[in-house]
Amino acid sequence: MLKTGILNPHISSLLSRVRHTNTLVIADRGFPYWPMIETVDISLVDDVPKVLQVLAAIRPNFQIGKAWMAREFLKHNSGKVRDMFAGALRGIKVRYEPHIELTRRVPGAIGLIRTGDTIQYANLILESA
Repeated sequence: MLKTGILNPHISSLLSRVRHTNTLVIADRGFPYWPMIETVDISLVDDVPKVLQVLAAIRPNFQIGKAWMAREFLKHNSGKVRDMFAGALRGIKVRYEPHIELTRRVPGAIGLIRTGDTIQYANLILESA
């Protein structure tokens, strides 16, 4: 029985299948459903859990080479929220692109983890290094 690290067996399985240059999506509660990729929905109620909590939990065992976010995230969120994400992604090259372009990357991902986050455009596509 696992006692530390990722306890959710579905997330653990998903992470174990990510290889070099594969991508993984961590999405807010409003992100569209993608039937062609595995989705692990861990949303419980508004803001539980948050995208940044999931990122913090997986980051110790997930080597991230780069990340993508929607350009709209910068426009629709406060400096405080933008700074929280920048801090959580420190050391990772983040590319911002229009949301519609970001969503075109999703079908190529190994999987998607859906959270209860209510922060607008708080979606990350993470590429393994």
